[in-house]
Amino acid sequence: MTIGLDTSVVVRLLVGLPEAQALRARARLERALEENETVLVSDLVLAEAYFALHYHYAVPKAAARALLLRFAESGTVVVDPPEASLAFRAARGAGLVDRLIHSRYRSRGGITVTFEKKQSALEGARRL
Repeated sequence: MTIGLDTSVVVRLLVGLPEAQALRARARLERALEENETVLVSDLVLAEAYFALHYHYAVPKAAARALLLRFAESGTVVVDPPEASLAFRAARGAGLVDRLIHSRYRSRGGITVTFEKKQSALEGARRL
């Protein structure tokens, strides 16, 4: 079976709060791993978790990116699309969500068409 984690589950796994929910999330993740289930995390969930960590838990943006990158590359979850985790590496240039949008289009063989100067600097992007 394949399960997809919602943002609420990812955030509880990462911050451990509220504790009761974090424990349930961890137990479900452990069960998935024991049963060889695929655990999916979408680029949308990663983007939401980034903003939740920053705005609701006061995690600095760089720390939130690093935490989510470690989570995405932990081998515990499968990121969809796989290229999305690359968006968490860059700290300069296009914003995180712009990089996620770009990686989604690239994963489908597309290009990003934008008016944004920083986003158009990404490989395969074109500025109008």
